[in-house]
Amino acid sequence: MFTGGFNDEIWDEYKWEAHLDEIEKKSNQLRRFIAPDPTGNIPRWVTLLQENRDELDAVDAFIEEELQIEEAYFPDEEDEEWDDDYEDELDDFFAEDEYEDDFFFDEEEEDFDYGEEWKELSNDFTMSEHGSIDTLEIYNTARGLAAYILQWAEGVHTKYRSDEYYDFVGNVLKIGAKLAAGYSFGFEQDFLGGNIAYTKKGLHCTNMSLVLLQDHLKQAPFINKEEYLLLHEQLFELRNDIGIYVQELREQFYLGLE
Repeated sequence: MFTGGFNDEIWDEYKWEAHLDEIEKKSNQLRRFIAPDPTGNIPRWVTLLQENRDELDAVDAFIEEELQIEEAYFPDEEDEEWDDDYEDELDDFFAEDEYEDDFFFDEEEEDFDYGEEWKELSNDFTMSEHGSIDTLEIYNTARGLAAYILQWAEGVHTKYRSDEYYDFVGNVLKIGAKLAAGYSFGFEQDFLGGNIAYTKKGLHCTNMSLVLLQDHLKQAPFINKEEYLLLHEQLFELRNDIGIYVQELREQFYLGLE
């Protein structure tokens, strides 16, 4: 999805991070411009939740919108209108949803229709130009967890919805968006550093979610012990899985330099 007009130098994750940080500053300006509430008091995910049928639809709408906003600031596309075919690209990127009704996924119930199931379930297939983000387990987990947390968040009375509450939900939603942005770079050597950098941003959002949950929401009147333990366990496991994925991407990057 993302293409760049860089020189022949191969960027590592750190050069990509610096570049993406600049993009993030610009995308935040655009995000405020399109937000229905110019004061910023109403997070975008609240509006998307109101506009969509269910939580999973809202999560997908959030991820697609995040990708569109950041896509607008990549090299060779600055200050241009989005490509007329961009919506078609997004439709291709987000393949037919096979997990429509599930927030947490049972591997035994997953049904792949790609022909050679063993390939679809392998890391080599997922981390290749032929793979699909639908086969990236941590993305499916992040997406499902975000939908579950949106469902949980809707049950919180408005008088308890603090800044920390909004930040927590927002960070959880961003995890899947950053993973999707990273995956869209692909696994070719020239852009693998960008994949790593975006995936690390997803890892950062996971860590921020855990900090907010542990330091601010644990004692909140709207969360009981069982809910806290469930959310903490799911986020903790996702954080560890993303960390492992980052290491796998790094190994692939440096292997390509040898």
